[in-house]
Amino acid sequence: MSFRTQTQIDALLAGVSLAAFGLAFVFVEASFSILFFALGSAATVAFELVATRDPEAVRRYWERPWVRSVSLAGAIGVAGVGAVVAPSRVLSAGIGALVMYLLLLGTVVIVRNVR
Repeated sequence: MSFRTQTQIDALLAGVSLAAFGLAFVFVEASFSILFFALGSAATVAFELVATRDPEAVRRYWERPWVRSVSLAGAIGVAGVGAVVAPSRVLSAGIGALVMYLLLLGTVVIVRNVR
């Protein structure tokens, strides 16, 4: 699968997940936590840094359709449970993680297109 197709799929899955977190946030009228937003963002950066140690292995695993499906279902599940259990913390962290992921993904796309 081409880089462009992979990137589009990744962006779509992250966007759907972000929509789930955003809708849950609005639905339960959660208060925004900048601390947990920052923690979610930092977690994404940490994961991506670890993933750079063996990007091909990460990509091979991620390209499996069941991994993507379970990941998306898990993200939606976390948004739903988080909306009930600890909305401010869980939803802010999830939104922070997904916003940071989309920013990193966009940066990768821009850098690859500049070369």
